[in-house]
Amino acid sequence: MALHMIKLAVGVDDLAHMKKVQAARRKQRRQKPGSPHWVYTRNTPKRAAELLDGGSLYWVVRGVIRCRQELVGFDEDFDKEEARKYCKIKVKRTIIPTAPQACRAFQGWRYFEGDKVPPDRSSGDTGDMPAEMAAELKRLGLL
Repeated sequence: MALHMIKLAVGVDDLAHMKKVQAARRKQRRQKPGSPHWVYTRNTPKRAAELLDGGSLYWVVRGVIRCRQELVGFDEDFDKEEARKYCKIKVKRTIIPTAPQACRAFQGWRYFEGDKVPPDRSSGDTGDMPAEMAAELKRLGLL
């Protein structure tokens, strides 16, 4: 079973907002088209090899796990201004929606065991929601 990571998406409202924020960060960093998106974190995972064997970074948006991005690598770097090392978590650009799952707040990132991860949500999937509620939420543009 694959090992994953989980991290809070601070300041992100929903998946559309996350896509915009990530695109803006890549543009600001002048990343090449097609290069992986990366996220700063202070500590490099000690179990990096396990994470790169099919693992993903799961994102908590407003207290709920909403999506994931596949992990592609880790790089250590050094911030000269703060005289501190940090890690870049490299992920594929594709954001994969997952079934919503509540999650308590935490700092940094955590390992996320494969048996606890929410399943991917297929397009049009409304989970266990009643059909009438799903139809109304779609009409309002919330689903």
